[in-house]
Amino acid sequence: MKDFGHAAFSLVSPITEEEAAAMHPMSLAFVGDAVQSLFMRTAVAVADGGKTGAQHREVTRTVNAVAQAAASARISPLFTEMEADVFRRARNCHIQTSAKHAERAEYRRASGLEAVLGFLFLTGNTERLTEFLALAAKEEEGC
Repeated sequence: MKDFGHAAFSLVSPITEEEAAAMHPMSLAFVGDAVQSLFMRTAVAVADGGKTGAQHREVTRTVNAVAQAAASARISPLFTEMEADVFRRARNCHIQTSAKHAERAEYRRASGLEAVLGFLFLTGNTERLTEFLALAAKEEEGC
């Protein structure tokens, strides 16, 4: 996978960690899901350049609750105390919806990972964000 660097995922005006931590965990997860999707879509489009249907299938292979839950298990040992707190809050949040092809516990862990990704994006910690996104993608590729 091509390295896009962390500059591709930067906000003009990041918010503070305290502001991000005060946000609802599902709002953080909402942003994190979009960030992971954009990261993977960009990587697939640049690497492949093929038909969009095949690209979509490749992206959905890694951006889904089951894959995100597996990635969270691999990445969570690297969490800082603040990231672990964000993960726990999102994982334990009462979730109204559920994934079609995932167990409830997987969906909750996936939401936790998405919240951490959203937290890192919103606070401008793009270097760490890119590290986590690349780790999740590489592990799914079997690298």
